[in-house]
Amino acid sequence: MAEKPFAFFTVVRELGCALPDVKESSGRLGPSLKVRGKLLTCPAIHRSAEPNSLVVSIGIDERAELIAADPNVYYITDHYVDYPCVLVRTSRIDRESLRGLLFSAWRFVTEEAEITRQRTRKRGATRRTHR
Repeated sequence: MAEKPFAFFTVVRELGCALPDVKESSGRLGPSLKVRGKLLTCPAIHRSAEPNSLVVSIGIDERAELIAADPNVYYITDHYVDYPCVLVRTSRIDRESLRGLLFSAWRFVTEEAEITRQRTRKRGATRRTHR
């Protein structure tokens, strides 16, 4: 019997959904985990990614640190280089490291969302005072 597509995502789902405000989403391209509608992680489906890899939202500086520390687990391809994310070889990451990575991603996504909310509020306040 053939392995189900994205079977590797089961552990990712379990660990990710334990974080606050994380919800599973699915689309025509596969499952994903989101925090308040913002991408946390999903399978890497672009042809440049290795099979059974994850895309995990993370700051570009932290991505560089992860890749430098363990290039056998973390990597990036040209397709993903301009996005704040890292690719993860799921066959080479242990459960606790994955848990820590997902927490770092959760923190990154929630901090980015808060920055965006603050900018939106400032623009709204500026528009109201100039009318």
